[in-house]
Amino acid sequence: MYVSLLVLISTEKQYTSNKRTIALLASMEEIDREATKNEINYRGIRAMPFVIAESNFLLCAKTAGNETFEKLGTIGSSSNLLVYLTSVFHLKTITATNIVNIFNGTCNFGTLLGAFLSDTYFGRYNILGFASVFSFLGMLVLTLTAAVSKLHPPTCGNQEPAPVCVGPTPGQMIFLLVSFCLLVIGASGIRPCNLAFGADQFDPKTESGRRGISSFFNWYYFTYTFAVMVSLTVIVYVQTSVSWSLGLAIPAIMMFLSCALFFVGTKIYVRHVPKGSPLSSVAQVLVAAFKKRHLQLPEQPCYSLFNYVPSNSLSSLLPYTDQFRFLSKAAVKTPEDQINSSDGSAVNPWRLCSIQQVEEVKCLLRVIPIWVAGTIYYVSVVQSQNYVIFQALQSDNKLGHNNFHIPPASFIVISMLSITIWLPIYDRVLLPWLRKFTGKEDGISLLQKMGIGIFLSIVTMIISGIVEDRRRTLTMTRPMLQMTRGKGAISSMSGLWLIPQMALSGLSEAFTLISENEFFYKQCPENLRSIAASFFFVGLAGSSYLSSFFSSVVHKTSNWLAEDLNKGKLDCFYYLIAALEILNLGYFLVCAKWYKYKGVAM
Repeated sequence: MYVSLLVLISTEKQYTSNKRTIALLASMEEIDREATKNEINYRGIRAMPFVIAESNFLLCAKTAGNETFEKLGTIGSSSNLLVYLTSVFHLKTITATNIVNIFNGTCNFGTLLGAFLSDTYFGRYNILGFASVFSFLGMLVLTLTAAVSKLHPPTCGNQEPAPVCVGPTPGQMIFLLVSFCLLVIGASGIRPCNLAFGADQFDPKTESGRRGISSFFNWYYFTYTFAVMVSLTVIVYVQTSVSWSLGLAIPAIMMFLSCALFFVGTKIYVRHVPKGSPLSSVAQVLVAAFKKRHLQLPEQPCYSLFNYVPSNSLSSLLPYTDQFRFLSKAAVKTPEDQINSSDGSAVNPWRLCSIQQVEEVKCLLRVIPIWVAGTIYYVSVVQSQNYVIFQALQSDNKLGHNNFHIPPASFIVISMLSITIWLPIYDRVLLPWLRKFTGKEDGISLLQKMGIGIFLSIVTMIISGIVEDRRRTLTMTRPMLQMTRGKGAISSMSGLWLIPQMALSGLSEAFTLISENEFFYKQCPENLRSIAASFFFVGLAGSSYLSSFFSSVVHKTSNWLAEDLNKGKLDCFYYLIAALEILNLGYFLVCAKWYKYKGVAM
């Protein structure tokens, strides 16, 4: 009887155990099905052509297929925009320059809003699709201003001694500005999202995915250079020498192809769900530090402050630093601060923040002085690229003994060629030598590269002033028989003399702007890198606004920026910018010495 009872109990236990095992297996199977259902299907290589092509059609007319067409559209138009505004809309040089500066500045400044909306609410795919459509509409409206005679002023009359040019009507200006507004909306969404969206198509957890991301960036910059070259040569030539209507229609068509290519790849894209803006964490630190401003920091803050790190955090752990100590008060724990028993986080994050949050904000604050120096630096690039076009308009642009004239806006391509030639030389020849000489993997630091670039900008401005003085002198002594297109006498100086200043400008950009981009990316925490990408564009926006203000003040207080360069003193303006960059270099050296590179907690 006892044996039977034991057998019965044993059988019951086995049945119960098998039942639990079956239930567990069923549960695991359900989990596997759910994981498979939610698993991200990365299509990296298949998605890359759609993203890169769209990018460069937009640049010439802005994620590879999509990004290529976007660049072909926008750069092809904006680079020649000064000539269009002065020759077709008959705007004064200073007015056209200010409009272009404000337009470029607003495009770049809008990237901050685009990055915020993408990360917080809509996601990169939706923002890119929305922005691509608006870019196309902007290009279409801009094309209509040239194609429809009633949407731009009539051509200048042939009256003697000088042609009479009628300016645009209010309605014509409004229609033109509408196109600019549409292009601003497009650029604000595309620029901060395109690279990140392209990288989203690859799985960063696999070796092949990481190689794919690297390949994507290589192709991106290759197509970027290609698109700029096409924009500043072929499209600019069509606009200035064939027809403005056709020259603007080509980028508009490319922008349409950009939109089409982007949406064709919709089904294979990886579209990450927005996880909220990291700006809220920054705001929490600032608010908490203000509330606890009267508290004293402990003697050993790194051991005494609130040190909480979420389990799902993707950011590298940052060590405690002594800079901006007032922010560290946000991590001081008081009796009023309560902690969640479940995960150890603060109940009220607007009163108590972790050391990690505080250090992330410190990273942002540390890069701001460097960002200011970069913003002032780019004033020299903006002004040299703007006024080299007007210099070219009043120079002999004939190439050889034939009648081929180099379009004025195409001189900007020299700076791109300079960058393209210099980068492989630096990477393959100079960098290995610097590594042996300095013993550092990067050869020289990012801040050292930026300092070299700022110094080269000073040399660029001085050479630009010397060349302009020579051009104006030759105009007075040996002017050409023909007159500049409504501006003044053309100098007998060959426009090829403008090449050195543009080549140096490109070399300066290769050192400063590329290093600045890398600096923001590496020195900002991982969860703030979308903001870091916007930092660069916002700096460009500040440079454009500052350039516009600078030009306006000089124009109102002197005759240096006359409509006819032969009657002004553009060389003095260049020397003034050189003086500004000398002051900026001194400021930058102080900031670079003070700067403390981001570390990683052990």
